[in-house]
Amino acid sequence: MRAVIQRVASASVVVDGGAPRTIGRGIVILLGVRDTDTLAIVPKLAEKCAGLRIFEDEEGKLNRSARELGLQALVVSNFTLYGDTRKGKRPSFIAAAKPPLSVDCYNAFVEQMRQAGLAGVQTGEFGADMQVSLVNDGPVTIVIDTDEWTKESKA
Repeated sequence: MRAVIQRVASASVVVDGGAPRTIGRGIVILLGVRDTDTLAIVPKLAEKCAGLRIFEDEEGKLNRSARELGLQALVVSNFTLYGDTRKGKRPSFIAAAKPPLSVDCYNAFVEQMRQAGLAGVQTGEFGADMQVSLVNDGPVTIVIDTDEWTKESKA
């Protein structure tokens, strides 16, 4: 799985032209699922995202997490995170998982985030047309790729 985590002052997502789903200060997570992923990695990734220390402490150091500060999260599925641009100018999305794996992993991740001690979790909708707005605070943007975790354990 691949997650792009952004520290935000505020964010929202509009799904299929509906009412905005908004959060205040917290994190936005764009989540992509790879065709080789399994549900087993979901709890570890959700815990990592909720506990990621990307907020300043009293000394201005990135030492606090969204969970610790009682902040919110907005989670949006994004298969384009697995766009392969090595050849040509049109990305290939062959590595992106397809349903039901992608849907199951996304839903499990959202559920894990809801149980992670955050003040609240808003979501996009898998496969829907969405417009995401955010005010990136810092800016702070972190990319987590769970494939890197398996490479480390093999090294």
